[in-house]
Amino acid sequence: MPMREECKHYQSRTYASGEVARLCVLDLAPEAPWRCPADCPRYERRLADAGWTHGSLVEPAVEDEPDEAPEEIASLLDAAEDIVNAAGPEIRAEVEAAEHRRESGWRRMFRRRGR
Repeated sequence: MPMREECKHYQSRTYASGEVARLCVLDLAPEAPWRCPADCPRYERRLADAGWTHGSLVEPAVEDEPDEAPEEIASLLDAAEDIVNAAGPEIRAEVEAAEHRRESGWRRMFRRRGR
């Protein structure tokens, strides 16, 4: 079964490069962007598109499915997700340190003299 674009948990994003990401926001489609599980327990038909921004009426075609077995694809995607999750705390620490340096600079600039 292909990706169910009418499911309320389906999302697609088109980037400036023209690349399209199609995914299940609940991460229940291990074979995304090619297909949803046939018996997905969380499938819910989208009732309305209020407040959504829609692009062109013609979405780019989904690229051809790779020749690898679905288990290998899922394993590769899981490994990629693990890499991103492992990098998260380090990136967060770097951002917080940069914010701290920026705040410290403003405090020095506006502190009262003579204290």
